[in-house]
Amino acid sequence: MNHFRLGTLAALVAVSPLYAQSTGTVRPRTPPPDTGFAAMQDRGKKAMGVDQYTSSHTFDALPTGGRIELVRDTNDSVGVAQIRAHIREIARAFGSGDFTTPAFVHMQTVPGTKTMREKRTLIRYEARDGPRGAELLIRTNDAQALAAIHEFLAFQRGEHHAAGMAGEMKHP
Repeated sequence: MNHFRLGTLAALVAVSPLYAQSTGTVRPRTPPPDTGFAAMQDRGKKAMGVDQYTSSHTFDALPTGGRIELVRDTNDSVGVAQIRAHIREIARAFGSGDFTTPAFVHMQTVPGTKTMREKRTLIRYEARDGPRGAELLIRTNDAQALAAIHEFLAFQRGEHHAAGMAGEMKHP
């Protein structure tokens, strides 16, 4: 009888992974670390001067362009000052058609930047300080530039696993 019980137990153990797979009851496994995301976060820290894991991005598509916000998650006056300086530098660089910072952070030409470079005279960039960081308002009246801005923001939202509005909304 013990032999029968052991044999039955062995059969159940052997079959249980197959049963679990067929019923969807497989135990969740911890996914491997996303080394590409971690590397991007590290490059972002180098480019922006603040830890990306203790800062938050928001990328909003607006009817007239978009908005990029970067804020510290904690009170950190040095980090806030660094963010504000970075956003002002990005406004200047983007206004002159220079998108090397996002290309460095993402290790590729970021979608939308080719058109944004070509249409740079039709796009306005305005840096504004906020309580724990800053925002960059991007505005245009040109339909192609607007589509490129929205493409750029959508890519950023996805890559940074960030918040933001994908559709059009009224500007605050």
